[in-house]
Amino acid sequence: MPNGTNPSKFKDFQAVKRPQETPTKPANGSSNKHQRILDAAIEVIAEHGFFHSRVSEIADRAGVADGTIYLYFKNKDELLMAAIDSAFHRFIRRAKVALDEITDPREKLRRMAFLHLEGLGANRNLAIVFQTELRHSAKFLGQFSHNLMVEYFDVIKGVLREGQMAGVFRAEMSVTIAAHCFFGAVDEIVTSWILSDRDHQLSSLADSVVSIVLKGVEAGT
Repeated sequence: MPNGTNPSKFKDFQAVKRPQETPTKPANGSSNKHQRILDAAIEVIAEHGFFHSRVSEIADRAGVADGTIYLYFKNKDELLMAAIDSAFHRFIRRAKVALDEITDPREKLRRMAFLHLEGLGANRNLAIVFQTELRHSAKFLGQFSHNLMVEYFDVIKGVLREGQMAGVFRAEMSVTIAAHCFFGAVDEIVTSWILSDRDHQLSSLADSVVSIVLKGVEAGT
């Protein structure tokens, strides 16, 4: 996957004549048209890969003219990151609300794993983009890690610290290492799922994954 957009890849759709639209740029990312473009980008990139995906096909899938996409995004790179940002922030918001309703740190980890697996298990295209396309580019992975994964790990580390203060997690444990172990375990389950021909409910594996992780973080183990 290239680190930048190759202008030659867009020659074929720049010449395509489509009905002209006169949309206004949205004040925020909540417009229906904006979301359709993001959803279409995930679908097309999951099907063809980032490098081979055409903005013209994304526009077709979203039901907009090619030029409309450039009213929202500078290029295909920005479109991919916007789609990922949107999906990730929806997940984080949902996770924070759910965790606020739980007091036991162990159950918070179970809930976080369930929501992670449920969210990607319900949208295979999104899972493919997260697990494969995002990681083909050091540029995309770097942006994702610095801008989004920090928030994910902060949530997990907060839960682990709660557990240490409550005496249910080992006091000497590094919350940073433990958070990476948690994410790595859940993340690998998703990768195995998208590479497998088996059609099973991804979220059903949450308890098994967290039970293994807890064996390494619980006090007295």
